[in-house]
Amino acid sequence: MTIIKIDKPVKVSEIKKAFNNEFPFLKIEFFKKIHKPMQGSLKKDVITDDFTASNLSNDNAIIIKEDMLVSELENQFTEKLKLSAQVFRKSGRSWLETTFTDSWTLKKQNEEGLELSNI
Repeated sequence: MTIIKIDKPVKVSEIKKAFNNEFPFLKIEFFKKIHKPMQGSLKKDVITDDFTASNLSNDNAIIIKEDMLVSELENQFTEKLKLSAQVFRKSGRSWLETTFTDSWTLKKQNEEGLELSNI
């Protein structure tokens, strides 16, 4: 089972790399403003890779598992780091926001990305 634990201050680039290593057909982006359910985030609000996410400890660690829903993952980042996270799925050469499939697990999203990239 895939598990990523984030429990110390870390740069956004490191979170993105660890996430993409486990889910190669998904990527995660972070934004300054929290998006509403079923809506995407604005590119102008993207957080740069050198931003350091802090306020983490073992008590409020972010745990990423393949069987969690996309919405659960995004909510963890909102609740624990006050960062808006948005998951994207690979589709051919493009990356699509998963706004309408946030009820899917990360594993299912990744498998769908694999299938769409092999077409």
